[in-house]
Amino acid sequence: MPEAPLDIPRTWAEFTDPDEPGQRFRVDLTWLTSSWSCVYGVGCQGIYADRPDDGCCTLGAHFTDDDDVERVRAVVAQLGEDEWEHHPGRGRRGDKDPARLSAWTEKEDGARKTKVVDGACIFLNRPGFPAGDGCALHQHAVLTGIPPHTAKPDVCWQLPIRRSYRTVERPDDTSYLEVTITEYDRRGWGPGGHDLDWYCSSTSEAHVGREPVYRSNHAELVELMGRAAYDELVLRCEAHLAMVRHARSAGARTLIPLLVHPATIEADTVGGRRERVKRRRGTTALPGAGVTDATAP
Repeated sequence: MPEAPLDIPRTWAEFTDPDEPGQRFRVDLTWLTSSWSCVYGVGCQGIYADRPDDGCCTLGAHFTDDDDVERVRAVVAQLGEDEWEHHPGRGRRGDKDPARLSAWTEKEDGARKTKVVDGACIFLNRPGFPAGDGCALHQHAVLTGIPPHTAKPDVCWQLPIRRSYRTVERPDDTSYLEVTITEYDRRGWGPGGHDLDWYCSSTSEAHVGREPVYRSNHAELVELMGRAAYDELVLRCEAHLAMVRHARSAGARTLIPLLVHPATIEADTVGGRRERVKRRRGTTALPGAGVTDATAP
């Protein structure tokens, strides 16, 4: 199937943050109950057709703030040359001390990001590297038993979940901060997102997860929302899935496209999701740029 359109029908829910009364969450139930899963290494075509092994790591990762940089720096200091193909100590030119930001970051339009080496992020181990291809930071997290989102740049572990903010002004001159949790679609990449050759969140090839996004990515969502807000999210996602089950059992086919992500619908059809799941079966510890999917059905 071609990619789902950007402006698909979506079901949204809103609720006040239990930990912050002046803040409300607006959550995309259509995306969060979809069956998307990272398929790096088992079907990912990469965002550029001429670099399919890069996944979404071709451009490098921009850091959100100093805390983001320092968190990743602490992990970089632990990476051995046997884990990281482009380790500065492996004889490359330039700064050979991984503790120094100049060894693995660069500036782009004044913003700090991970270096691009030989056409992709410096942390991307290429096919043929003894430790395996994929993100060295992600692999290190899996091997050491820590959550991958604690080892990677914010933009990497959040993708393809998108958190955004806006201030909402009420008619009574009060306001609140609205926090939206939704799909990081092509638009999230800026104008250049429309030029990507392939993108996972809107294609059925990646909607093969055993669990819906709100479960498979619970660690990331808790980090983005807080535990209490995540618990409120679960209640709404479960209610939405119950509605979907009822619509299916009642034969209300016209309702399904309004309730379910179109890429998930396509993946559920005969010859779609079942065959893709079979191809993934037996694959473990996906090492790439994915969020948390460390096992396959």
